[in-house]
Amino acid sequence: MSELENQAENGSTESAGECTAGEAKDDKGLGLGVIFFIVAFVACFLSGTLLFPKLLYSKKEQPFNFDHVLHVGEAGDCDTCHSLREDGSFTGIPKLATCLDCHSEEVLGETEDEAVFVEEYVAKEKEISWHVYSKQPDCVFFSHVAHTEAGGMDCVSCHGHIGESISSRPYEENRITGYSRDIWGKNIFGIKKHSWDRMKMDDCAACHKKETGHQGYCFQCHK
Repeated sequence: MSELENQAENGSTESAGECTAGEAKDDKGLGLGVIFFIVAFVACFLSGTLLFPKLLYSKKEQPFNFDHVLHVGEAGDCDTCHSLREDGSFTGIPKLATCLDCHSEEVLGETEDEAVFVEEYVAKEKEISWHVYSKQPDCVFFSHVAHTEAGGMDCVSCHGHIGESISSRPYEENRITGYSRDIWGKNIFGIKKHSWDRMKMDDCAACHKKETGHQGYCFQCHK
């Protein structure tokens, strides 16, 4: 074999080796890129679902714990404390005067929460500063009588089985808007954690669209 043929063969071998090394380097780079993408995706997902809500929402505890089970058992149905006025408007959170129909300056039970209620509110004749989970923005008009009287809906339809709750969950307030987390958006993957987790705008919109059959359902509440 001539010297020129040997050089050509060696050159071909070296070129093939360089191609193989280059392909391996490209494959390694592609693998690292895929791994980086997966890690970045998981990090963004976790920060968006776990970290971001903690930064966006602040948690506030209620003035004291409220046991709905105890009160429903003693007082009866929802209308005993939550009722409609003569003009059809809803009274909302009961005033202290409603509580005093059953409570007095003497503690009826043995719980620390009732002691706080009697000492801090009944004795001082001070209204309870509840954080309202379903407080709506100023641009929203909501009529309870339209839903309960005209619509024939009961309390459970929107509030769930709140009468079965024995504790008051924390109130989560949007740091930017100042509104409750309860009035907007689904939980992750649309899962409802609690039976009373139903007072969200997407639930209202879905029901209104189903009942009215048109796209203008937003303007029934947003004026």
